[in-house]
Amino acid sequence: MVTRIPAPRKATPGHSTSPLRTLRDQGPDVARKAAQALPPAARKAATVVQKNVRRAATGMLGLSGERMSKVDTAWLRMDSHSNLMMINGVWTLSPGITWEALCERVQQRLLQYPRFRQRVVEDAAGATWVEDRNFDIAAHVLREKLPHRKGHSMQRALQDRVGELAMQPLDTRRPLWQMHLIEDFVGDDGTQGSALIVRIHHCIADGIALISVTMSLVDGGSEPPKRKARTGKEAATAEDWIADALIKPFTGLTVKALDLAGDSAAKSLQMLGDPEKAMQHGLSGTADMARVAYQLVSDAAALALMPDDSPTRLKGQPGSAKRVAWCPPIPLEEVKAIGKALNCSINDVLLSCVAGAIGGYLRSQGDDPTGQEIRAMIPVNLRPMEEAWKLGNRFGLVPLVLPIGVANPIERVYEVRKRMNALKGSTQPILAFAMLAVAGLMIKPAQDALLNLFGRKTTAVMTNVPGPKEQLTLCGSRVTQCMFWVPQSGDIGLGVSILSYGGGVQFGVITDTTLCPEPQQIINAFAPEFDQLSLLTLMLPWGE
Repeated sequence: MVTRIPAPRKATPGHSTSPLRTLRDQGPDVARKAAQALPPAARKAATVVQKNVRRAATGMLGLSGERMSKVDTAWLRMDSHSNLMMINGVWTLSPGITWEALCERVQQRLLQYPRFRQRVVEDAAGATWVEDRNFDIAAHVLREKLPHRKGHSMQRALQDRVGELAMQPLDTRRPLWQMHLIEDFVGDDGTQGSALIVRIHHCIADGIALISVTMSLVDGGSEPPKRKARTGKEAATAEDWIADALIKPFTGLTVKALDLAGDSAAKSLQMLGDPEKAMQHGLSGTADMARVAYQLVSDAAALALMPDDSPTRLKGQPGSAKRVAWCPPIPLEEVKAIGKALNCSINDVLLSCVAGAIGGYLRSQGDDPTGQEIRAMIPVNLRPMEEAWKLGNRFGLVPLVLPIGVANPIERVYEVRKRMNALKGSTQPILAFAMLAVAGLMIKPAQDALLNLFGRKTTAVMTNVPGPKEQLTLCGSRVTQCMFWVPQSGDIGLGVSILSYGGGVQFGVITDTTLCPEPQQIINAFAPEFDQLSLLTLMLPWGE
């Protein structure tokens, strides 16, 4: 259910004016007085934001296209010398597929999503999606051959190539995506086939949305739903934009996403989405709103006052080169069995193994991680899967502190469970989403300053995406393995990805080579951590 801000009604004699209308009528005077009290630099920054809001809302851009949302604009402008905001993925297929077959499938399915036919045009107020009239499929689906290096397998060559492409910007004159097909590829297990590297800029979609794209691209996949794109002349009003970017995340969708407890919490967030209706609920509604407002203030303070991470070798100023690595799948049923035995979630088990692998890597480098912790930003989905086809970014972020210094696997998994449970009911994902929306209104230096809050306090970005339960086929070939890596922003040099697919779970890492030259060493520690946790679980005393 979408909460909309009601249109203002005319006041009638004997009736009090609504809070929303009072805010609207008094808004200009209040804003003017507040602006006059600001220092000159702050006043200038506020004027820029106000101007950008007005221009974005009225659509005074002179372009025929669809305005990019402010959250997506923030992602567009987040590219830096050390980190490009691209989602990178790899599929291996058996038997191999041809370039011609892939191009035909892309034209049939992928290009039905308008975003993959549109280029981005930036302006002072943001950006616009514009149809690429000179679209050339050959510029987006490329044929490649991996170099043969003595002593290196094709798997290592594939990893090296993904790392290189992770730091090569996409051509901004074209739609911001590319596929690189290696038609002849042999994996470490000797399976012959093809490998496909996919690069998509984060401003197009988040990981959950790209799962929807994947499901329409594979054999038997359904075509994406049709929708009519809004042109610049039909741009949303300021009230519509505020509802889309700031109010909707407080509705029932977010309640489900955050797994909030009880009807009272759900009711409270819905009332925040419709404050005028909330006033009609009297004291009870006011108390609920006050409770959630207190939660918002507390979570905002927690985000702003996060302590610094432990100073490990994984934290520092990144360079301009990346490297990736991933491990063979672990059976999902084994992960579920451990979680059930320890009364923990699958997430608790996997994140505990990730923390153990990072701690093990630091020990292998001669460091002592005892008592140390690192913070990982974890995305939280803010929309249902049935709306993922709309693309764009609709997720928030929560900071999870990983206990990398806890050596005992059982103790560590319970510590992770305790910290994950503490995040339930938090409004931090909503605040992070709103922060990105506000950042999209600012000039780039101001946006960078705002978003550096995360970079200074964070060592890693970590995602856990549920992929298809059954193995997929593409152009008649089986997708034997799939992996992806999330981008890191600011000075963050470590990205961790967990993907479930076809009955298995995979663990992947992307690192800045200045901070971690060989991410494969972290990967190599993951399976032993899982095996040790599995063995200790079997050794625990069992009752009925």
